[in-house]
Amino acid sequence: MDHHFVGIPELTDVPRVAVVVDVMRAFTVAAWAFSRGVERIVLASTESEALDLKESHPGWLALKDGAPAAGFDAVNSPGLLRSCDFAGRTLVQKTTAGTVGALAVANAPLVLCASFVVAGPTARFLRAEEPGPVTFVVTGEGGRADEDLACAEYIGRSIAEDGVEATPYIRRARTSRAAADLAGGLRSGYHPDDVDLCLEIDRFPFAMVARQEESLTVLRPVTEVRQPSADTPISL
Repeated sequence: MDHHFVGIPELTDVPRVAVVVDVMRAFTVAAWAFSRGVERIVLASTESEALDLKESHPGWLALKDGAPAAGFDAVNSPGLLRSCDFAGRTLVQKTTAGTVGALAVANAPLVLCASFVVAGPTARFLRAEEPGPVTFVVTGEGGRADEDLACAEYIGRSIAEDGVEATPYIRRARTSRAAADLAGGLRSGYHPDDVDLCLEIDRFPFAMVARQEESLTVLRPVTEVRQPSADTPISL
């Protein structure tokens, strides 16, 4: 299957099916947030929008890249997030690359957000939907981030075949610039376990689907696949 792999700057048309990949760390963090009880994640375009959404919706939480900041309840680190209890909460997420990529394709009929921790479920979801070629949005480094590209290529192969060996793709991600920066403490809002947590394959049993809900782009976990009819456009 002829999938497409593009960076955010290369997006010129709205794809039919998009998988937005951010391994280190936005969509690893999103998966961890769901595992800690978050009901849905609202993707924000700016930090000020994230804070405005939190302020106008009592009970909502906000998360950002970088160091802790006033008004934000969490940072973009799976290691720091894994002990949180977010049962039933809505989380507003704003990051440098992942949320930007997802919002860039928000009008596509089908949008998934992915990382290694949900790679298998994402591939199985797409295989069941049979959507045709997928546009993989490689969010890091203008589309050149090897950890995101490795994850995208792994998912792409796994759509077509079972039993794809993950080790070579994980190895590429572990030797990426992003992994080196994280391991070297060059990114703020960091936990020493972040690299390892970002490279766990299929840690969680769900895919993550983004759709429009009342003018917001909302990410939710999906564990059951709905089969559309052949004559019906994909809508979730």
